Formats: sequence, structure tokens, C-alpha cells
Amino acid sequence: MSDTDSSRRTFMALAAAAPAALALTSAASAQTSTAGTGTLPGAGRAAVVTGSSRGIGAATAKRLAQDGYAVTVNYLTNRDLAGQVVADIEAAGGRAIVRQADVADPAAVKALFDANDEAFGGVDVVVNNAGIMNVGPFGQMTDVAFDRMMATNVKGSFNVLREAARRTRDGGRIISLSSSIIKTPPPATGAYAATKSVQVLFSSVLAKELAGRNISVNSVAPGAVDTQLLRQHGEEALRGIPEQTPLGRLGLPDDIASVIALLCSQEGAWIDGQNLFANGGLG
Repeated sequence: MSDTDSSRRTFMALAAAAPAALALTSAASAQTSTAGTGTLPGAGRAAVVTGSSRGIGAATAKRLAQDGYAVTVNYLTNRDLAGQVVADIEAAGGRAIVRQADVADPAAVKALFDANDEAFGGVDVVVNNAGIMNVGPFGQMTDVAFDRMMATNVKGSFNVLREAARRTRDGGRIISLSSSIIKTPPPATGAYAATKSVQVLFSSVLAKELAGRNISVNSVAPGAVDTQLLRQHGEEALRGIPEQTPLGRLGLPDDIASVIALLCSQEGAWIDGQNLFANGGLG
């Protein structure tokens, strides 16, 4: 075969593949702004953020709304806090609704997504954030504490990701919250670290299962972030962390929300099936 024939065959193969490539590119481009138009990356798109009445979830809901997404804010028990998140979003010109749901209950999770779909016509971003942190040595961990954490962090994540797999529109994003603690878990964190390791596994497998739809699935592993989840364990839990962290401070919820926003953007479109550590260099 001549070089000319070989080149012609290569060109024809590339041309045949072009329509599929263009379709995927179009889906990805739908979530980025057009240069010079001022269109927000989330315009016309919707996000469900579980556990978003406070902390990282609340910061993420507000950041996605700032980027143009209509947001479904979810809470378990504190409607007032969740309502304030919605009020803040609306005061800034965004769109949001609030819905109660225990992620450990599959029927409640389905109803949460139903409410989002009814309000906004579908879902493009799912942030699987709801979780609890119970710590203690193996010999002292109670069945109640262990089972509750497994129900929320593992079964709850499965429930959310199952609905996300069924409903997320092509070109969407699915993001779970892991933890930097999974790298080198200290004593008394074994059960919690196990539930956060699951997020990495779930995301890696789901990314493969959704191949061909231009839906990226990732997890984010925060370090020590100044939230109620951490402070519930007392000031002792915070002692020494800033000094041990190369960047010299505790993380803030907005730090993690920014990483999630990156994954939702076109700039993060090539990241898939990964666990991103955001911990100020600690760990």
C-alpha cells in the first residue's frame, strides 16, 4: 500500500469518527460559557446537593447557584438552616428549592429527585454530600453509632448515586464527598474512614458504567475543614492542625465548593473516575 493510500484510509477513519466526537463535545460545551457572551456555565441546568443546609453542602449549593445552576437544597432535620441557604441564593438572583430527605431511605431519595425534576425539568449535577462522622476506637464504637454511619454514608450514598445514574442528563457531573483521612487514618477513625473509602470505589465504578454519555463521576477528599461536622468533636479535634498543614490553616467550606465547581465546569471536563484531595497539603 502506498503512503497516499494509507493517508487516505486514516483520513476516512477520522472522518467517520467525527460525528460521535462532535456529539460528545457539544454536550460538554453546553455547560460552559461562550466567550464574550456573559452566559453562566450552569445556565439552564439544575443541581441536587444532598446535606446542603450547612458546611460544605451549603457552600456548594450557593457556589453552583452563583454559577447559574438551579439548585435543590436538601436537609435532614434543620429546615430553618436549609431555608436560609435558599433565601441567600434567591437574594443573589439565583433559583433554588428546599426539600427534606433522609438519604438512607431510598423512597425519600427518589422523592427528592422527583421534586427537583418537577421544579427544574431534570438534573445535570448531583453532589452526594450528606454524611455523618462518628469516631471511636473499635473496642468502644457502639452498634448504634456504627449502623447509623453506615446507613447514611454508605447506603445513603448508594441511594443517591443510583438515582443520579438513572436521571443525570448527558454531559452532567456526579460528585461524591470522600475524605483525606482515608490516606492515613489515625486511631479511632477506622469505621468513618471505611465509609469514605467507599465513595472513591463507588465513583470509580460508576464512571465506567456511564461511559459514552459524557457524564463525569468523581469524588473530592477534603482535609480538615472548619465545619460543624469537625467542631462537634471539640476544640481538641482542631488542635495543631493549622501548624501541621503546609498552607497553614484549616480549610473553609468555600475551598471545597470551589473544587466541586471546577469539576462541574468545562475546565474539569477531562477529569473522570478520580478522587481529588483538597487538604492544604496535610496528609
